[in-house]
Amino acid sequence: MKPRIFVTRALPSPIMLELKRLFDAKWNHRDQPLSRQELCAGVGKAEGLIAMLNDPIDAAVIDAAPKLRIIANYAVGYNNIDLVAAGGRGIDVTNTPGVLTEATADLTWALILACARRIPEGINLVRSGKWKGWHPEQLLGMELRGKTLGLFGAGRIGQAVGARAVPFGLRVLYASRSPKLRFEEETGAVRAGTGRLLQESDILSLHVPVTPETRGMINSDTLAVMKAGAILVNTARGELVREDAVVLALETNRLGAAGFDVYADEPTIHPRLLVAPRTVLLPHIGSATRDTRRRMAATAIANVQYVLHGEPPVTPVYR
Repeated sequence: MKPRIFVTRALPSPIMLELKRLFDAKWNHRDQPLSRQELCAGVGKAEGLIAMLNDPIDAAVIDAAPKLRIIANYAVGYNNIDLVAAGGRGIDVTNTPGVLTEATADLTWALILACARRIPEGINLVRSGKWKGWHPEQLLGMELRGKTLGLFGAGRIGQAVGARAVPFGLRVLYASRSPKLRFEEETGAVRAGTGRLLQESDILSLHVPVTPETRGMINSDTLAVMKAGAILVNTARGELVREDAVVLALETNRLGAAGFDVYADEPTIHPRLLVAPRTVLLPHIGSATRDTRRRMAATAIANVQYVLHGEPPVTPVYR
C-alpha cells in the first residue's frame, strides 16, 4: 500500500502525476490557501505533508495528524511551521534550499534596475498617452557604476545577488554573522557592521530569515540612518520591514525608491504602500520560473520519499 500524503496546494500537473504514482496523494483542489480547519481535516490521515510557505502549520494542525512523519515545505523559508510542536512529535521538517537561488537573485536585480531607472514610471507614462517626447530632465534615475550595494545577509541568495553586481561596477558591502571569504575573494565584497552598511549603501537588499532579532529591522530608526535617496529592495521576508515607516520615508523623499516582492501580511499590502511614490511591487514571484519550481518539487518529493522509507531527509531543517 502506498503511503498517504497531503498537498496543501495543487502543483503543476506533471508534478501531481508523479506524486500520484509514488503515493496515495490527496490535495487541495481549489486555487486558494486552506483554512486551519481545512488543513486539519486534510492532513488527518497523512504520513507526509507537502506545505506552502503561507500555510500555518501550527500545533493544532500537527496534533490533527497522528500518523505524520514529515512536513516538506515547498519553500526555502519555514517560519510558517511550529518547529517545537513538530520536534516534540519527532516529525522531520524539510525545505528546498539552493534550488531557487538563481531565480531569486535574478528577480532581485530586476527590482534594483526597475527602481534605479524608474522603469514602472516610464511604462506608465508611455501607456498614458501623455508622453511628449524626450526631455533632458525626464525620469532621471540612479547610475549604478561606482555606487555601493549593501547586502543584509550573505547566504546563497545574498552572495548570488552580490556576484551579479560586479559587471555593473558596484562596490559590495555585506553584513553577516560570519565572514564569507570566498565571496570576498570573488567579488571584492567587504564585510561591514550594520551601522556602516546602512550609512554607505546606495542600494540596500535584504537577504536574512525572520528571527526575533530581524523582525522589523527596517524601521523608522534604520531608515533615518540610510543615505538620503537610497533604494531598498526586499525579496526575503515581508516581516523584516515596517511598511508604514517605508511609506513615510518615500512620501518625505528620504528613501529614493523601494522594490518589494514580499510583504508583512501577504496577500494584504499596506494601503499606503500601494499608492506610495517610486515603488515597484511584485506578487511574491522570486522563485517563479518553470525550472525552479520543478526543482523545488523534486526536492520536496525526495524528502518525503526518503523519510517514509526510513531514510534521512535530503534537506532537513532539523532532524
